[in-house]
Amino acid sequence: MFRISRYLHALKALPGKTGTPSPSPVPPTGPVVIWNLVRRCNLTCRHCYATSADKDFPGELSTQQVRETMEDLRRFGVPVLILSGGEPLLRPDLFEVSRYAKALGFYVGLSSNGTLITEEKLPDLVDVGYDYVGISLDGTRATHDRFRRREGAFDEALRGVRLCRDAGLKVGLRFTLTKDNASALPALLQLLDDEDISKFYLSHLNYAGRGFKNRSDDAHHRITREAMDRLFALVWKDVQSGRQREFVTGNNDADGAYLLLWAERHLPEHLDRLRAMLQRWGGNASGVNIANIDNEGRVHPDTMWWDYTLGNVKERPFSAIWQDLSDPLLAGLKQSPRPLKGRCAACQFLAICGGNSRTRAWRLTGDAWSEDPGCYLDDQEIGVAPEATSPLLRAAALGC
Repeated sequence: MFRISRYLHALKALPGKTGTPSPSPVPPTGPVVIWNLVRRCNLTCRHCYATSADKDFPGELSTQQVRETMEDLRRFGVPVLILSGGEPLLRPDLFEVSRYAKALGFYVGLSSNGTLITEEKLPDLVDVGYDYVGISLDGTRATHDRFRRREGAFDEALRGVRLCRDAGLKVGLRFTLTKDNASALPALLQLLDDEDISKFYLSHLNYAGRGFKNRSDDAHHRITREAMDRLFALVWKDVQSGRQREFVTGNNDADGAYLLLWAERHLPEHLDRLRAMLQRWGGNASGVNIANIDNEGRVHPDTMWWDYTLGNVKERPFSAIWQDLSDPLLAGLKQSPRPLKGRCAACQFLAICGGNSRTRAWRLTGDAWSEDPGCYLDDQEIGVAPEATSPLLRAAALGC
């Protein structure tokens, strides 16, 4: 997860001290866990990674198994649980296990499609006291309903956003960027203003298309760059005006390197400080500071790794699974630097993005360590072409 606002606000914090790095954040003792508590969903979205459907799925964790796993996670030092699905509000014991998570001391987020957040359910949402509720929108009404394959889904989701906001819950919009809905991004950003919503999360589609050639010309990569340019400019405008909103991206750690390239053009006086902060971030955290548990208790390196299982909490505690380096993928993910190949191994921004998504490489090539086909920076920008990037950025990337 890449917190754009955190870095750009930090640049404003010490004006004129361009060489002074910001204090390093305290690393978590355990990973953030995204937990797909239930696979059932009332929608059939086009980009669903969980392949959900509106039916019960066998083998899901019982309430007691969820509670026991939460206790193990807390002992292991996990600070954050993001409860997801499917649609988590379709799990009958959602509020019970959420209250238990809060009682154990977790930061608890809820990731929902928003359609089931109603006046009837709102008291329970408020009583649990979720630290954050993320509601997914794929664009304006027509686009969202087409993506969600149900007429009225947009209005129901927006109702859920408004109910949470008016009840005092922290609520944000979640948007998965694709070629088919990129044109809706400006309207969604305007919706943030219109509805007084303070957080926006842009998720890159886990792209594995024509990744090995024509990166600078590929339509997907052009759209991605345009979207990021728009977000960076908007966040910097917020910084200058003193406005406190959160803009976050996920599933493409090249965003960090691209922010440095953007800063070279727009904020060159801040380049050294930004580079230092981004290198401390370190990019992709799958298998290290990010983990996933699915509805049947299988543990994965992150939510996009459902085709690779590290173990099952029904059989072994999460804490044991997460430290078992006999698994070659987990051992490689925890290695620093990772055993990368191709463009990723030679990239001058490796210390910033950490090699990006290993899932995309795995799905396209069968090799988890090959170059990430979803990187939208071209060879010249990452320093593997004969014509390298500017001397300023090359020195920054190498820490000179």
